[in-house]
Amino acid sequence: MTRTSTWQQILDPSHRADPYPLYTELRKTPVVRVEDGTYVVSTYREIVSLLHDPRLSSDARNLPEVGADAAAHADEEGFPGLPPNFIRIDPPEHDRIRRLLTRDFGPPHRPGRIDGMMPDLLRIVTSLIDDFTAKDGSGTDGSGTVRVDIVDDFAYPFPVAVICELLGVPREDEPRFQVMSGAVIETADPTTGGLAERQRRRAKAVADLGQYFAQLLDARHGRRGDDLLSGLLSGDSDEAPMSHEEILSNAALLLVAGHETTVNLVTNGMLTLLRHPEVLDRLRLGDEPDLAARVVEELLRYEPPVQFLSSGRNTLDDIEIAGTTIPRGSPVALVLASGSRDPDFVPDPDRFDPDRDHNEHLGFGGGVHYCFGAPLARPETQIALTQLAHRLKNPRLVADPPPYRASPSLRGPRHLLVEIDGVDPA
Repeated sequence: MTRTSTWQQILDPSHRADPYPLYTELRKTPVVRVEDGTYVVSTYREIVSLLHDPRLSSDARNLPEVGADAAAHADEEGFPGLPPNFIRIDPPEHDRIRRLLTRDFGPPHRPGRIDGMMPDLLRIVTSLIDDFTAKDGSGTDGSGTVRVDIVDDFAYPFPVAVICELLGVPREDEPRFQVMSGAVIETADPTTGGLAERQRRRAKAVADLGQYFAQLLDARHGRRGDDLLSGLLSGDSDEAPMSHEEILSNAALLLVAGHETTVNLVTNGMLTLLRHPEVLDRLRLGDEPDLAARVVEELLRYEPPVQFLSSGRNTLDDIEIAGTTIPRGSPVALVLASGSRDPDFVPDPDRFDPDRDHNEHLGFGGGVHYCFGAPLARPETQIALTQLAHRLKNPRLVADPPPYRASPSLRGPRHLLVEIDGVDPA
């Protein structure tokens, strides 16, 4: 089996339920050039090295044929272009925008923002689980067998409600931005076309979301609240504020990234717990105060929502790594999920073990682009899984493996059907 055929199998939807044996094969050659010219990096230490290497750029405009082609297509289609969001640019521009976003998201300026959201997170989760009893004719006392879809009935609406509240987006707009968000996510899938084509489609999808946020901001006209968008509009900072276009581009990113990856993390988490009932029972008992946190960290290593980073990453200079020279101007894919299961770094990597010591993983990436939303995604998932474990009576999988989403990079079940014998009171 050649390395290129291994990568093609990883991209093939038929292997979505369990790509990990393929990652084992891929790691035999830590850095490999695949059919489309991308250099795929699959081992932990090499991935960490590149995540911290300033010669690896996240700005697709450093590939002239991509940037120019995307701009020309934008003009032809007649929609306004937006600047790249902060995860698609390099320092120092990246650092300025990230600092401005952080002012209204967390420390040092808003140290209590996330902690202050905890009661609302619990309220949303409690309401969603309460609604399970209304399905399939089950009584409100929780009696009777109920079939629920953990994705549609819980893991999707929960982070959507949270990110809407954080940003100040009307919850009733969800059907509208779901379509636009899905279009953005699709462009991260390397099986849906070449890089230049996906950059064009991404520009169109982000522009659509930008137009949505432009209408939303125009409707406010001074009626600003305590949400993140209001904070960005206030421009209350010692450094140059974001332009209107930068606000639109980064608001679109936060809306998409703020729920899509958490959906997968919660769903992958519940699937993993149902496959490991001994851990689910421990979580249900509630005798270990730090167990939920350890479960989530192990999930980020064992079944991460983001499998690899690829779109737009390219080398600004020749980089020699693991005996291979990646030439200047080459696209690079970092297979985070493979690195987190690298046996040269993690003992017994294919075992789900929330009790492992020194659990280091790549579930939130690393370097300057370490996941901005990690401080929120962690407690979201901890609360979600804890409440599901506490309240669902005798949960069991309807199908294993469940059907998966098409994307190989943002990996998670499309549906996760679970039967329960009702729910316990909150």
